Amino acid sequence: MTLNTHRRGLVRVLEAPDGHDVIIEGRLDVHTVPDIRDAIHAVISQGPGELRLHVRDAEIGDATGLGVIVHLHRRATRAERRLLLVDASERTTRLLRGCRLDRLLATPRHVAVGGHPSATVAPLTA
Repeated sequence: MTLNTHRRGLVRVLEAPDGHDVIIEGRLDVHTVPDIRDAIHAVISQGPGELRLHVRDAEIGDATGLGVIVHLHRRATRAERRLLLVDASERTTRLLRGCRLDRLLATPRHVAVGGHPSATVAPLTA
């Protein structure tokens, strides 16, 4: 499934044997978050397994972008799914660390699209 978000971003969803890979490209801000949130809500309700958000090509533009990540983490937890941020840029990693969200969100370093890890990495715990 591919969703264009007001021509400012793109969300692609790939099914994997152990969950879903959601690739987010573009800016996460007040203009794109509603569409991104709705698309990922639909993925969360599709079944069990990990939900991996690939954010290498995403840019958190404002507090709304951070807020939707926290919201999606909580929603996935309520659905008994594990949300992972994958391939976060250095800027995104610094933002998460600065807001202390790195303590809440699992961010493995080496997970390929399709959910097959290239190295064993222990997730962060809250």
